Amino acid sequence: MSKQRTATKNHTRISYVHRGVGSVVLRRFDSACDSFDELTQMLHRSFARLGGMGLNCTCVDQSALVTRARAMGGDCYVAVCNGRLVGTMTLYTQDTESVCALYRRDDIASVRQIGVDPAYQSRGIGKSLLAYADHWAAIRGYAELALDTPQPAAHLIAFYRGQGFRIDDFVRFAGKQYDSAILSKPPVAFRHLATWSRRLELPQASVAHASVAYAA
Repeated sequence: MSKQRTATKNHTRISYVHRGVGSVVLRRFDSACDSFDELTQMLHRSFARLGGMGLNCTCVDQSALVTRARAMGGDCYVAVCNGRLVGTMTLYTQDTESVCALYRRDDIASVRQIGVDPAYQSRGIGKSLLAYADHWAAIRGYAELALDTPQPAAHLIAFYRGQGFRIDDFVRFAGKQYDSAILSKPPVAFRHLATWSRRLELPQASVAHASVAYAA
């Protein structure tokens, strides 16, 4: 992994309001107060559906040490509700050692290790994580924002395409029993950072209905 581009400190918070759930805030992961064990357990829950499909995604059963290494390799963000980690993503710059040609380019940023706790899915948190990733990449001058997801997970490919991503390639990553779809899109910077502090009324969603996982 190449050295991360210099990034300005960003204390912008994305807040959501949902009756009976509370406010969800997006911020940088802070190792001084956040737990890699808790983050790992949340990722295990968010990837359980993919594990049930027989897909050996890293996040299905990775250790806290692996979670930490992946998070520290880029800029890790978490969605927090009432002190609980309910979502996460890690944003990467150029990865010169990747088998994915797109990730090796110096004008490409990527989203990895992204997931939302099943109890908080279908509430717009995943979409907002991607929207912030889009902004993050755009203000740093990247030509494309990329990510990968298992090809057999048609529901995830449909979700990402719904957020403006297109399929660029298919790659078999080391140790995986499936091909991954590589998706990308040109990032767009929002004109005002105030966009990231808006408060939204989220639609009602039951835990039983919240079953969509997000790919690493």
